[in-house]
Amino acid sequence: MIHRNKRADDHQIGKHNGLGGKLETHEDVLAGMKREIFEEAGIDCLEITLRGTVNWPGFGPNGEHWLGFVFLITKFSGTPHTTNNEGDLVWVNKTSLHTLPMWEGDRYFIPLVFDKDPRPFHAYLPYKNGKPVAWSYSRS
Repeated sequence: MIHRNKRADDHQIGKHNGLGGKLETHEDVLAGMKREIFEEAGIDCLEITLRGTVNWPGFGPNGEHWLGFVFLITKFSGTPHTTNNEGDLVWVNKTSLHTLPMWEGDRYFIPLVFDKDPRPFHAYLPYKNGKPVAWSYSRS
């Protein structure tokens, strides 16, 4: 996880998030995820599973609509960084995730990332004024 604690202008300041970011124009989703993980944590992803997608209407700092792809990385190479320009990187036990300051809506889909159902989830999680206003998901 990354504890977003480095940039005062970060609209996610103080929260814990999974690693990731935005795609470059020339990238597919998997290539972008691997690049972001390498840039943020200094590791190469070796075993990756798409766990789901999240549609976040109104989530961005100016109410932009975001679409996220959620991956689970179960094997990597390299030594992870302890910090980057957005915050400190921390290992968190799955059973302790609920104790961290994070986006309220993350608490809805995080259990789906680690459940035993092999099918990807596809979530709808609209935000208004920084708070989730609905929640639903389906499985493919």
